[in-house]
Amino acid sequence: MGEFYYPIGVWSADGERMETVEALVDTGASFSLFPGAMLRRLGLVPTGQRRFELADGSIIVRDIGRAMLHIDGAEEVRVVIFGEDDAESLIGADTLQGFLLLVDSVDERLVPRNGRLK
Repeated sequence: MGEFYYPIGVWSADGERMETVEALVDTGASFSLFPGAMLRRLGLVPTGQRRFELADGSIIVRDIGRAMLHIDGAEEVRVVIFGEDDAESLIGADTLQGFLLLVDSVDERLVPRNGRLK
């Protein structure tokens, strides 16, 4: 699968402002990740920690929290990972599923789909 970047907005905790970043679409990442400094600047605070496995097999612990995210006019509250302050932003599988989006890596876009109730 090809890699591409897509705009995603993160709302501040008070709902007064949103920061938009170009994030790598990463279907292998469980949750979306943003630089911790950015999330804290928006007033978001960690609510817990989780263990994550990196591509090389090593395990790291990162803070997680919840944020109102914005993609293509839609908004959803999703779990986010507080990355290192210089981390690259990622759009992970939970966010894609929560927004009901499919990945079109050929045309580098996210495509809306219907949810399923089967």
